[in-house]
Amino acid sequence: MAVSLNRLPVTECLKLCHKVVDGLCGREPPCRGECSAPWSPEEWLQLLSSLTALFRLAVGNNSSDEEVLAGLADVGSSHAEAVLSVLKARREEIRDALLDRTNSISSTTLQDFDWQLKLALSSDKISSLHTPLLSLILDVRENRALQSVTMEMNREELNTLISSLEAANKVVLQLK
Repeated sequence: MAVSLNRLPVTECLKLCHKVVDGLCGREPPCRGECSAPWSPEEWLQLLSSLTALFRLAVGNNSSDEEVLAGLADVGSSHAEAVLSVLKARREEIRDALLDRTNSISSTTLQDFDWQLKLALSSDKISSLHTPLLSLILDVRENRALQSVTMEMNREELNTLISSLEAANKVVLQLK
């Protein structure tokens, strides 16, 4: 990214960074012809990819200014300051775009939960059961309507649910 970004004057670097953030936020991304520096298509795509990743990671990880500047160590100081100024000015906008992207996976959100552990001592078919059961109540909001979802599960079903939630959490963390 250093060689590519250093080809631009600092004022054009600022404009390019703002256009990259526009693209990240769902608006029109930058075009190669808008910049005065001649880049090959591969160099252009690499530069856009690097800048986009930098903005996503800096906002997603809530990086400090020093951490961002350390990531831009191979870029000239005036260009690094230009990138940092765009990041500071548009951090909330980038954060909102990243949250919208994550939330677009599903419109349903978990608002609250409650659980109870029960011990089933017997059933109508078995006189001695002694099986622990978990009663889980999820309050979910879908399209502004709050509804309760109640589940009762044994140990194996609970382990399956926990594994599924851990896998979903990993996916969400990768999107940040």
